[in-house]
Amino acid sequence: MDITQLIIIWLFVTISLIIVSKIPLLGVEIDGFGKALISGAVFGLLNAIGQWLLSATALLNWVSLGIYGLILNTIVFGLAAKLVVGFRLRHGIWSAILGAFFMAIVMSIVGWVFRSVIGVPV
Repeated sequence: MDITQLIIIWLFVTISLIIVSKIPLLGVEIDGFGKALISGAVFGLLNAIGQWLLSATALLNWVSLGIYGLILNTIVFGLAAKLVVGFRLRHGIWSAILGAFFMAIVMSIVGWVFRSVIGVPV
């Protein structure tokens, strides 16, 4: 992976975070685009670690029908909010759970757009 792809993925995660923060009633708040960029970088790093852990324990995720993956993504989402000033979860764990769930959906849609329009796999 070269630096261009890394920057594109970073922007992809940032855009997804901004979209999730605009969904009403989730309680995910990001102060501005700068905070979203920082949150995207932190979320991406934590997600890389989480994905490594998820692949190492793939059997557990399979047995739990994906619930383990959702729990791991909720932890990553909550940690990113805790580490970045200006990225808040108004309803605590519920915002983290719903944010992680909708983040997966939004990232799938935005990823499809990136692949079909730009031709960059994310």
